[in-house]
Amino acid sequence: MAEKKTSPAYRFVLWLLYVFYPKMEICGAENLPDEPVVIVANHTQMNGPIACELNFPEKRYTWCAAQMMNAKEVPGYAFQDFWSQKPRATHWFYRLLSYAITPLSVLLFNNANTIPVYRDARILTTLRTTLNRLVEGANVVIFPEYDEKFNNILYKFQEGFVDVARLYQKKTGKELSFVPMYIAPRLKQMHFGKPIRFCSENPIEEERKRICNYLMQEITQIAAGLPLHTVIPYRNIPKRFYPTNIPIEVTNHEKTGC
Repeated sequence: MAEKKTSPAYRFVLWLLYVFYPKMEICGAENLPDEPVVIVANHTQMNGPIACELNFPEKRYTWCAAQMMNAKEVPGYAFQDFWSQKPRATHWFYRLLSYAITPLSVLLFNNANTIPVYRDARILTTLRTTLNRLVEGANVVIFPEYDEKFNNILYKFQEGFVDVARLYQKKTGKELSFVPMYIAPRLKQMHFGKPIRFCSENPIEEERKRICNYLMQEITQIAAGLPLHTVIPYRNIPKRFYPTNIPIEVTNHEKTGC
């Protein structure tokens, strides 16, 4: 695929991010197979996409909600997805903000290496584009959390992304691997876990559940094994409600010995 041309405005914004956004340490890069893979990570609000854009060690494309690439759809989607759980008294401010970020959103996500994600029949376009990028040799990064809690680290994963592995196997004859990644902005670290490989002999429904359960559990274990830190959750809730990687009741138990 020919190198994507980007606008000067995008390159300027990217430069600002390089200058001001904290650099992240890459941990566990040895877990990345020497072949195209799908990396599945916690979203950490906007930190996930930014961290990948600035720090990801290999050629990659990132799934991006198609609404964030369309000026008409950004305000409604941004408010609902980012700020709808903020205190009701502040909703007027965040509705205005959702309009204010629209030009920046369209600029960034249409110039970055993104794959538009559709939630209707056009999801086939998303999967085919993803397949093409993998066949070209690039990795693909996906943030599949949705608004249902899994534990103190993660929200549950939407499972449909696993279907790209079936297309990949039919196209190449190879089984696609999925690599878990935990992003910890407060530690300034990105951790790769051990991959899991798709099995084309199993029913796709079983593979969706098996792979997603593994990825969620692996990301949770990576996070729990790190020093105590605040987890930036998928939902943009008030910061006083942000969880820690080790539940407070556990740390209190360890301190008191009770």
